[in-house]
Amino acid sequence: MKTLKIALLQILPENTLQANLKKGLSACRKAKKGGADIALFPEMWSCGYSIPNDAKSLQAQAVSAQSEFVSAFGSMAAELNMAIGITFLESFEPLPRNTLVLFNRHGRKALTYAKVHTCDFGEECRLTAGDDFYVTELDTANGVVKIGAMICYDREFPESARILMLKGAEIVLVPNACPMEINRLSQLRGRAYENMMGIATCNYPAGQPDCNGH
Repeated sequence: MKTLKIALLQILPENTLQANLKKGLSACRKAKKGGADIALFPEMWSCGYSIPNDAKSLQAQAVSAQSEFVSAFGSMAAELNMAIGITFLESFEPLPRNTLVLFNRHGRKALTYAKVHTCDFGEECRLTAGDDFYVTELDTANGVVKIGAMICYDREFPESARILMLKGAEIVLVPNACPMEINRLSQLRGRAYENMMGIATCNYPAGQPDCNGH
């Protein structure tokens, strides 16, 4: 592989699922025009990282991994011949999950990952945590690369990246939704350096509450 280009879609969310679908698909098209092999969204793009207090509202806001919202990004991946990592609040029992689905450039699901280290000290206490980390071989136009995934708070635990490295990950995609300051950036650099692998993180930009791009 000569090069691998990852587009970090650091864009502000809208107020509805349909608006985020439209804006997300438009951002993917822009990423392809820029030569991207993979387009990555910030954390929980479907709802702009909004986690309602009320259980019924939370469930109503969640979408399934087979929903029209998620499937549209699979279709877009095939249309653009570009992998897409779409993030969403996933319908799940007993409570929704914070999930990433990576579609390969043929529009097929290559990886599904639910955030393992949920922030139980905050609003994520209302979510179901994932239970493992996964690595997949991603066929890109420039060759095959082994891709893994973490989400935001996962980076604070060295074991997350170590498990992915031991499973063969060369690049780890990390959707994010928090202020990225020197300590958090240093954690990502540390995870990359100690495991000799690349890390690509995508945060919401300034303008989204408690986020600042970077």
